[in-house]
Amino acid sequence: MLAAYDTALARLDRAARWLIIACSALMIVVVSVQVLLRYAFNTSIDWSDEVSRLLFVWSMFLAIPLGLREGSHVGVELLVQFIPAAPRRVLSRLCALVAIVLMAVVAYFTASVSFDTWDELMPTLPISANWFMVPVGLSALHCLLHLIALLWRDPIRPARLSHE
Repeated sequence: MLAAYDTALARLDRAARWLIIACSALMIVVVSVQVLLRYAFNTSIDWSDEVSRLLFVWSMFLAIPLGLREGSHVGVELLVQFIPAAPRRVLSRLCALVAIVLMAVVAYFTASVSFDTWDELMPTLPISANWFMVPVGLSALHCLLHLIALLWRDPIRPARLSHE
C-alpha cells in the first residue's frame, strides 16, 4: 500500500512539474509579446500584467511541494545534527504531524475564502480573482500528501558539512 501511495505521489509530482513548465513557458510568451508590442509598436496588452502575475503565482505554489519532497527548503540543522538518530526520527515525524495540521488548516481556509469571494473579478479579465488563491490550496494539499509520506520514510540524512 505504501508503494502504491509513493507511486501515485510521484505521478502527481510529474503532473505538477509539467504544469509548472507550461505556466512558465506561457508566462515567458505573454511577457515577451508585451515587451515587443510596447517597444516596437507603442501599444500593449491590457491583461498581460495580470496573466503573467497569475502564471507566476501558479508556478511558485506548484513548486513548493516538489521542494518539500526533496528536502530543499530552508531549515535550521545546527542543533538537529547533534541529536542522536532515534530521537531525531521521532522529532522529524512529530514535525511532519504538526506541518500536516498546518497544511490542512491552510487548505481549509483557502477553500473557505475562495468560495465566499469567488464572484470578485480581476480588473482586466472576466474571471475570478480567486484564481490566485487556487494554487495556494492545491499546494497545501500536495504538501500535506508529501508530509504524510514523511511519516513512514526514513528522515535521517547525513549531516551536511559546514562548507557546503
